[in-house]
Amino acid sequence: MPVFKIKHITHYTYETPVRDSANQIILYPVKDEYQKVIKHDLSISRHPEVEIFKDYYGNEVGIFTQTEPHHELKIFSAIVVETIPRPLPADTLPPATQWQMLEDIRYDVAFIDYLKHEVFESVASLRQISLDLKEDTDTPFKTAVRFCDYVFTHFDYIKGVTTVDSTLDEILLLQAGVCQDFAHLLTAMLRFTQIPARYVSGYICPNKNGMRGEGATHAWAEVYIPEYGWLGLDPTNNCIAGENHVKLAVGRNFSDCSPVKGVYSGGAGHTLDVTVSVGYDDQDQFDPEPFFPAQPAMSSTVPAAPAKNSYQRHLEEMMIQQQQQQQ
Repeated sequence: MPVFKIKHITHYTYETPVRDSANQIILYPVKDEYQKVIKHDLSISRHPEVEIFKDYYGNEVGIFTQTEPHHELKIFSAIVVETIPRPLPADTLPPATQWQMLEDIRYDVAFIDYLKHEVFESVASLRQISLDLKEDTDTPFKTAVRFCDYVFTHFDYIKGVTTVDSTLDEILLLQAGVCQDFAHLLTAMLRFTQIPARYVSGYICPNKNGMRGEGATHAWAEVYIPEYGWLGLDPTNNCIAGENHVKLAVGRNFSDCSPVKGVYSGGAGHTLDVTVSVGYDDQDQFDPEPFFPAQPAMSSTVPAAPAKNSYQRHLEEMMIQQQQQQQ
């Protein structure tokens, strides 16, 4: 059973001092029978108090604020996690029986959110593609695998062509994207055929073989299979998510699972640098201290700036949102 050492560093740098930032992090790995967290170190610049709670979807979420003016925000997360392989679905029940079982849970509270599809201009086109791909003799499991292969085959993996806010219409037009986009596409297709599907945020640890999505946070989908439960499918790599996938959170879409997001008061100009690295043993100890050198306390007095009109001042005082795209 593999043990992975994952280091995730998020670094925001602001052009001018910002203040009153409110931030949310979902950087706490899922703990279940297939994923054991051996160690987790979390450090944040200026060392704010982090309040932790579980959200509606069962994810562990941390929130913190920083009211004093600051030029940067650094978040260092380091985990050691062991993953346990999960057997594949037996898929022996007749297809008609399995589809009826999905129909029976269609209005259950636990699945309603995972069956709703987004409203977008190309909805009729994508629905038709999904229905055409589905074979009458296919089980939900075979249908899901077929859809996963379709996304992998028909869409190019190209970093930078989409953003965190890209819509399904844009992805369908470009025929390209990254893991976040492909996970959204796959969940939409599955929901069109009444198969519950949810978005998953996490990491991919490819055992040094090289896979799409490594070096950043990763995303894939989970599909609900009758008499089995949730099965992970990675359309970016056209594979079933297994022991090389480390799960952080689940939800309807990226918005429910974003590893780091927040708002602040101040100028909109900022840069984001995200680094994810994976180790394959637990010999080295994580040391966040070099990442947070000692700094003098920042004065609350902001340097004088050129005069601005009222509209410019209003824009500067707006709460600017920040979050990162998954690759």
